[in-house]
This record gives sequence, structure tokens and C-alpha cells, in this order.
Amino acid sequence: MLRVRYHRYGGPEVLTPEEAEIPTPGPGQALLRAEAIGANFVDTRFRRGEPEGSIFHRPLPGVLTGDVVGTVEAVGPGAPAALVGQRVAALSEDAFAEFALADAAWLAPVPDGLDLGAASMLPLGGPVALGVLRLGRPAAGETVLVHAAAGGIGHLAVQLAKLLGAGTVIATAGSAAKLDFARSLGADAAVDYRSPDWPEQVRAAAPNGVDLVLDSVGGDVLQRSFEVLAPLGRVVVYGAADGQPGSVPVLRLFRLNEALGFSLLAWRAARPEQARRDVEEITGHFAAGRLNAVVHARLPLTEAATAHRLLEERTNLGRVLLLP
Repeated sequence: MLRVRYHRYGGPEVLTPEEAEIPTPGPGQALLRAEAIGANFVDTRFRRGEPEGSIFHRPLPGVLTGDVVGTVEAVGPGAPAALVGQRVAALSEDAFAEFALADAAWLAPVPDGLDLGAASMLPLGGPVALGVLRLGRPAAGETVLVHAAAGGIGHLAVQLAKLLGAGTVIATAGSAAKLDFARSLGADAAVDYRSPDWPEQVRAAAPNGVDLVLDSVGGDVLQRSFEVLAPLGRVVVYGAADGQPGSVPVLRLFRLNEALGFSLLAWRAARPEQARRDVEEITGHFAAGRLNAVVHARLPLTEAATAHRLLEERTNLGRVLLLP
């Protein structure tokens, strides 16, 4: 089979298509024949190479995570044999390949007629967007600020915030095209977070403050997010795209504010049944047309480097898919 890995750290050019044996599923695993693979931004950080001990360090040879949509070809010991032949989506640790292994316990069934973009959001993107919103406890009519609102998860969070009853949704992004994109998804206001006065622009759109901030950027954006919070406002952190996790300004918490963190794997471990219901809920929203997964590009697997360039340059509006 064809797969893509990297054997040295560096730019997208280090991603190497190579021939490999089809893997054998181990205990509790399923082998998927891939139709599409959703690329994840975090792998651009791993690929660059970070010092050992960094949250972005991965040993060589480097494998690439992704959201695989495909058909179950085989299962390992302990996995239900009835899964074979089913069309599913799953998060895989070595996803850039014609065949990928995944945890059989967390396969997301793909309904008939669901497009590849939406299907690729079932294992990770959709549940994360829903999870960070739920953790932030948005009440009906509250104001929600979504950072990186044009990305794979962010563009779903904008739509889900509206579905969950937010009164005002404010989106931030890094270009005029992305701001227009966020507005087209239902954002009531859109602000360029590269602008030094972006908190002032947010306050102009939400004079009484923001009730909930969803942040996957980290660094200075995270710290300044506390400047726009209303009393009892919450910040939920679920990523650090700029490479710096940032720190929480503790004195801001004395204004009755909260800082929370979300990880899908931690949520699965702590609340497995709710995590499965989240996947079902996201699937229902997509199937009913209430939620739209936008695909920016569909590329052959051999053009994995192009996919990483799109993600790294942050020019993508929505999802980037690779097709084996």
C-alpha cells in the first residue's frame, strides 16, 4: 500500500510517499480501507521537530494523524466481527495511507448519503466543537467568541454555537476572506485577531462582554481573551496553534471568570457514554442539514505536502482532505 511519513524534521517537503505492507489489526483494532483522510493542523507542528519534552515533539520516523473515512476490511482480537464491511470514520495515529488502523471502540458509523467532508468530521472535529461548547455551558442568548473560526473545527463551532442558542457569535480569523467565510456561516461579527486592537473590536460588538471564548490559538490571543470577558465569563482552551500554549492571567479569574481545558481523548476517558452520544448528535446535525462541513481542498495522497502547506499558511477555509 501507499503511505506518507517523514524521516527527518522540516518543512512540508519532508513528507515522503512510500510503499509499505498493509498493517494487521491488533487487539481491539479495526483495519480501514481509506476513501478520504482529513488532515490536522497539529501535525504541521510535529513535523517541524520540537525538542524532546515539548508538547509538539514526536520521534522519527514521523507518522501523521488524521480522520479516516473508509470501510472496515478486518478486525483484530476482541473487536466485533460484524464491523467488517461497515462504512465508518475514525481518528487514526498513522492515517496518511491507503489502509489505516483505528480503535474499533470509537468507530463512527457513516450514514448513507453523507458526504466525505461531513463524514471526516464525525470522529474528531464535530465532537471537539460540541465538547468545547458544552464544557463552556453557554446559556440561551449569551455571547460566544470563536477564535480561528475559519478552520476545520472553528467553522463548525460557529454553526453549533448558533444551534445551541447563542445570542451573538463573534468570530476571529486572520484574513478578510476568512472573516467573510465566518460571516457566511452565521457569525454576527468577525474580527481579525492579527490586529493589535482586536479586543477593542470585540468589545464594540459585545459592549457587555463575552460570556464564552473558544480558543485553539494560545499564546497572546489566549491571554488577551480574558480582557473581553463579562463577569462569570468562561474561556475554554483546546489547542495552541501558534506553538505557545500561553498562560492564564490569574488575576483575571478574580473577576469571576473561569479557564477550562478540553481534550477529546480526556473526555472519552472521563465520560465515554456521553462522548459516544456526542458523535451521534453531530451525525444527526449533519444528516439533517443543520450543520455544514466545508471542504477547502481535495488532494491525492501523494500531495500530502501541499495539504500541509495549506494548513501551515492558514489559507484553508474549512477542511483539507486527502484521497488515496
